[in-house]
Amino acid sequence: QVQLVESGGGSVEAGGSLRLSCAASGIIYGINNMGWYRQAPGKQRELVATISRGGSTNVVESVKGRFSISRDNAKNTVYLQMNSLKPEDTGVYSCHAELLAPGLSRTYDRWGQGTQVTVSS
Repeated sequence: QVQLVESGGGSVEAGGSLRLSCAASGIIYGINNMGWYRQAPGKQRELVATISRGGSTNVVESVKGRFSISRDNAKNTVYLQMNSLKPEDTGVYSCHAELLAPGLSRTYDRWGQGTQVTVSS
């Protein structure tokens, strides 16, 4: 059973930085896209950034220029570097991975448990 474990969340003042990590562990045949999502209190979960196996990235407009996503395929780990944080960035950040099933013909999804990010003004 593959698990995703996030780390790096916490509380910072506006303008500060945090770096989130998400490591996949277990029997892994391959990972396609990985990404970060967030859910603010009282709101639906929203996409923050994604990265393909080859390193192509997509970052939503609201965090563009402040957040960057990267991955280390050898470590099955995805990162989210968050700079110039704003109070509206507060929420639970969860990582997602699209994993290859045995035989490599199908994929399945895994989610991390989430890590809290709180930005104070």
